[in-house]
Amino acid sequence: MSNLTLDQARQIVADARAKGRELGLKPLTVAVLDAAGNLKALEREDGASNLRPEIAIGKANGALCMGLGSRALFERAKAEPFFIQAMNELADGSLVPVPGGVLVKDASGNTLGAVGITGDISDNDETAAVTAIEAAGLVADVG
Repeated sequence: MSNLTLDQARQIVADARAKGRELGLKPLTVAVLDAAGNLKALEREDGASNLRPEIAIGKANGALCMGLGSRALFERAKAEPFFIQAMNELADGSLVPVPGGVLVKDASGNTLGAVGITGDISDNDETAAVTAIEAAGLVADVG
């Protein structure tokens, strides 16, 4: 199984921030977790509010723990809110079921980690994540 390297994680952060600037997004916070859920990289842009790191990590962690992108978790939360609340409790509150948490996979479909982005509307957060993951030559899975 491949590992997500620190250099890849840093490049994903840089590319996500660049996409945010290109699109004129509000200040972003980007978190990259490896397959074991360990934080590899985190940056909070100037002007991003104080809770943004926890939100970004929660988006990535939720995707990683549940094995599907947070867009799918968002849909599941609408259909089964009690289930998602129970999963959030099991995840010690670190499961944010809205778009912006994207699984990072290799070409063979192995999960290498997850990216969580917050700061703008969730769809824009997800766009920045997908762009950055694909720029790294990896596969983005939004759910």
